[in-house]
Amino acid sequence: MPDSNTSFASYYHEQTKYHPETIASKNKVLDWGSQPSVFKEYKIGTIYDLQPFLTASLTEDPDTRAWERLSRLLACSYGLTAKIPSMGKPIYLRTAPSAGGLYPAEVYLISRGTKLLPSGLYSYQPLTHSLIHFWASEVWTKLKEACFNHLALKNTSLVLVTTAIFNRSAWRYEDRAYRRIFLDTGHLLGNIELAGALYGYHPHLIGGFRDQAMNDLLYLDADQESVMTVIPLTDLQTANSAIVESPLTALPSPIGRDFPSVRAGELLKAFHHATEIQEPLSKDLLRSQVTHQGAEDKYNFPFCLKISTQTSPINWGNNLAELEKTILRRRSTRAYTGEFLTLDELKALLSFTYQSQDYETQNLDSSPDYFDLSLIQTFIAVSGVTGLEEGCYYYAPQAQELRQIRFKNFRSELHYLCLGQDLGRDAGAVIFHTADLQQAVQKYGDRAYRYLHLDAGHLGQRLNLAAMQLGLGVSGIGGFFDDQVNEVLGIPEDEAALYITTLGRPRFLF
Repeated sequence: MPDSNTSFASYYHEQTKYHPETIASKNKVLDWGSQPSVFKEYKIGTIYDLQPFLTASLTEDPDTRAWERLSRLLACSYGLTAKIPSMGKPIYLRTAPSAGGLYPAEVYLISRGTKLLPSGLYSYQPLTHSLIHFWASEVWTKLKEACFNHLALKNTSLVLVTTAIFNRSAWRYEDRAYRRIFLDTGHLLGNIELAGALYGYHPHLIGGFRDQAMNDLLYLDADQESVMTVIPLTDLQTANSAIVESPLTALPSPIGRDFPSVRAGELLKAFHHATEIQEPLSKDLLRSQVTHQGAEDKYNFPFCLKISTQTSPINWGNNLAELEKTILRRRSTRAYTGEFLTLDELKALLSFTYQSQDYETQNLDSSPDYFDLSLIQTFIAVSGVTGLEEGCYYYAPQAQELRQIRFKNFRSELHYLCLGQDLGRDAGAVIFHTADLQQAVQKYGDRAYRYLHLDAGHLGQRLNLAAMQLGLGVSGIGGFFDDQVNEVLGIPEDEAALYITTLGRPRFLF
């Protein structure tokens, strides 16, 4: 029985840690023949083929342009980019990375009723790049009720909804899959944010909603598939295109403290249900939930070396053409050469990931939606960056500087921390996203675990795209020895490691 003062989020995190002495027992033999399909099909519904709108048309017809924008938004968010033969069963790669290529996320579209899309529910089908209208009825009223009448729903007509099919990831990663599901969804959110800027949409993130109501709205079996995020899209190219500012991005769930020990294999679903919001929230509580994206930097270690990271923004080309190309060609790097990065390259990576305000002149969102970045901390282990001493640094985004906390070359330790993956050893820099889990739970209940990993994945996707644009290699790692991260790097004990992103010179060209 867990301690009565332990939150379910803390219990789940402890139970799903990897430890050197037990990791061998978690390396189960996979039955590849039983792997769940990464595509969900609907047998009945009206099909809207989006393929013809992927290439620029010669017409000025506004309806055609509207189809083109929606088609490309979905393609850049979660579309297929490659087909690789593998053991007789092809592997399809997408614009958003996914741990093990398992792609647990599904994307739905809800229409209030527009000239192009009648009201109802749509499923995005990446395999055919199409929408299937599987429920033709007015659902907007129920949507608003499920989302506590979020202000962003007032002047929008289209909403994206992301869900997760648990077993796609749990088949391989078991209970720890819940972490990876939200990291993968965070990658997807990063793409949606940037694709929105490309095609004239402003996405609003909603993480606080009545879970059961949203699952019922989409006719989901909540034990198999559940809603993760709701994303109203403000169409910036319509007459009624004012962006509504709303604080209701992240809302709290209860904190579970009276719960029984859950057997291995059942923890993921039990914890997910514990993070749900079912009861209506009071208006006072709704008004009080305001995130603090510009909060002060958490750590300012005395007498540490400080290096400014201020730099010129990455140039994404005319009309962000380079950004679209980068999203569509993104790949996770499988091997690094061990060669050094430059300090200017590291500065550019940090600039695009954290300093969104510097990209407003390129028509990117200067303040994109996250759930609560004030809870996320960034540490960087530097093994090979020209112009930067080896060691571990805290990155202070508000001050835009690196603050050194340890003086050491960590290549061998990083190889160990990353479960023996050469990516950790050969990278020039390894970025760790962490959070004080107890503090986060006090603010958002057990649901904080969702928000932390969604934001870490979102930041990770921006790192992915910045690295690709700079010709660098990049790969995210969700499997690592949790406790040893803090011990080896000298990170404060109350910082729980969420995600690792490795950066280096790729051994193979993209």
